[in-house]
Amino acid sequence: MRNWKFNHIDFSTYPNYEANDLGVFWAPEKTTIKIWAPTAKIVELRLYKDGVGGEAYHKTNLQQFESGVWSTVLTGDYEGRFYTFRVNDGEWLDEVPGIYSRCVGANGLRGMIYNPNKTNPENWINDFGPRYKSFTDTVLYETHVRDFSIAENSGIENKGKFLGFTEIGTKTAEGIKTGIDHLKELGITHVHLLPVNDFVTVDEEKPLEKYNWGYDPQHFNALEGSYSSNPYDGSVRILEFKKLVKALHDNGIGVILDVVFNHTYYAKESVFNQIVPGYFYRQKPDGTFANASGCGNEIASERSMVRRYIINTLKYWVEEFHVDGFRFDLMGILDTKTMMEIRSELSKIDPGLFMYGEGWAADQSPMAEESRAVKQNTSQLLGIASFNDDFRDALKGNHGDKKSKGFVSGLVLREEAIKFGISGAVYHPQVNSAYIESVSFHWAAEPNQCINYVSCHDNYTLWDKLKLSLPKASDEELRRRVKLAGALVLTSQGVPLLHAGVDFCRSKNGNGNSYKSPDSVNQIDWDRKNTYIDVFVYFQKLIKLRKTHPAFRMADAEQIRKHLNFCTKYQIGVVSYCLHGKTVGDSWDHIIVMFNGNENEVEITLPEGNYQVIANANDINEEGLGSSVKDEIIVEPLSMLILVRK
Repeated sequence: MRNWKFNHIDFSTYPNYEANDLGVFWAPEKTTIKIWAPTAKIVELRLYKDGVGGEAYHKTNLQQFESGVWSTVLTGDYEGRFYTFRVNDGEWLDEVPGIYSRCVGANGLRGMIYNPNKTNPENWINDFGPRYKSFTDTVLYETHVRDFSIAENSGIENKGKFLGFTEIGTKTAEGIKTGIDHLKELGITHVHLLPVNDFVTVDEEKPLEKYNWGYDPQHFNALEGSYSSNPYDGSVRILEFKKLVKALHDNGIGVILDVVFNHTYYAKESVFNQIVPGYFYRQKPDGTFANASGCGNEIASERSMVRRYIINTLKYWVEEFHVDGFRFDLMGILDTKTMMEIRSELSKIDPGLFMYGEGWAADQSPMAEESRAVKQNTSQLLGIASFNDDFRDALKGNHGDKKSKGFVSGLVLREEAIKFGISGAVYHPQVNSAYIESVSFHWAAEPNQCINYVSCHDNYTLWDKLKLSLPKASDEELRRRVKLAGALVLTSQGVPLLHAGVDFCRSKNGNGNSYKSPDSVNQIDWDRKNTYIDVFVYFQKLIKLRKTHPAFRMADAEQIRKHLNFCTKYQIGVVSYCLHGKTVGDSWDHIIVMFNGNENEVEITLPEGNYQVIANANDINEEGLGSSVKDEIIVEPLSMLILVRK
């Protein structure tokens, strides 16, 4: 029996291969095959007529070349045929499609030889996504392909599929816009999709029997078949995903992919270990798999061919699918050198590609923290952002504790952490990190390195968290708190991210970890948009306000330090500040923003001048709300107030 311990191996001695031609590539007259398997003694290729079932109709051995590469050429047209590899490194490993498969059959069991020219939608050559002067100009909207359209009330025909994003004119029975029309109506700039690459735990032949978010990767270069109309033909999922991208691009919306390069679902049985045992994973001193992911293994991003694999995979998604950026799951497991090489290589293709990730790990790693892309090292990772979980927890309480509270749920003495989020996690002389429980220093060098959010796919939705921590709160009170949270996220410096449906009080019925819960829990209930239309309209106006006024999205940390001033007297449960808009290109010269997290109204003394109320707890109007004010003002409970000096 194979010993899956690797402390006797020096992986740095494995040869590098620098050409970018690994994989299976079709042409009408031949198919070229190359894989990197430096420890192999025999590499066998098997061909099949179908992606599932049946016996191999042809077997041949690859020839060994330099730098650990094995290769062969199949003469003739093999389009539509399926393949696997078997490696013998002294004993036979399992049959797999290999590391570089870009097109696979049902459940990723076999790779498929395909003609990529047939997977392009009409006018694909002219497809491109939106680009902005600064990443702080973006508004991200995180959703799951299946959640977005699977509900009966979505009005979308291709429920739970890539094509659900291509349908226009979809509505609920009450006539409320859904789908892509909802995204346009709300005004977001980018859709952030939970993993769309091939994952394990949903049976593509029976896709509705199980649910998963997709953080259980199998193939990193191939798409998930349960989101396609035909999981048996791998080229269909490619075409349909490109149609998704093009539909969003045609409507001015970018596409961010959630990528999971920190672990694989299988460890010993993974495609990596069945081709090059041990190399793609970090090990503990005893040779067993390290587990900073909490999922049984962690990818060894620092090894040269692993780093090359990750970079080439990301390049493929950009060049083949025209995606606009990436969100890195558990980015804190990946090494900083790899992350900076990713930024450098992708910037050569398009400097406008946005990159951000979770600056933490789920468990201990054998790699030292100072060498990994954790949040504390964000300032070193220029052009890469981290999630501001300090702001998230300050807003609503600890993400995993359903009873804990934050600023928007009535917990006072969190004002300094709120100021930290407002200033985009960059150094600001008026923010004292000594009073912030979760952070000891300002970890972002620039505001485009800070992703501000109050909720996302994991843990409780904002609505559920507020309801659980405030069980006696009325529906109306909860609405006010959701609006207050949205106002804080969407007016703060940095980059805002919204969890899909937060704009109409999405609920998962109190489920705090719905990664494999059924559609009844995870689906977006579009009828709630009608029920909570006032919340939706408020979010819509907040986004418009942010997009119209650059004072809320400064691109430079020095601008924030100079032109954002916490200008009013401190009160418990209140955060307020002044913005000097004209100096950063805004049409408004002097802006005051106030947040009252208390359940009672507060009185705030104003700087000298006459001011127009622009926003309050329930409305936003750039032309003004009511008469002008001066000297002092009353701020309602649980509300934002924005004033502009006349």
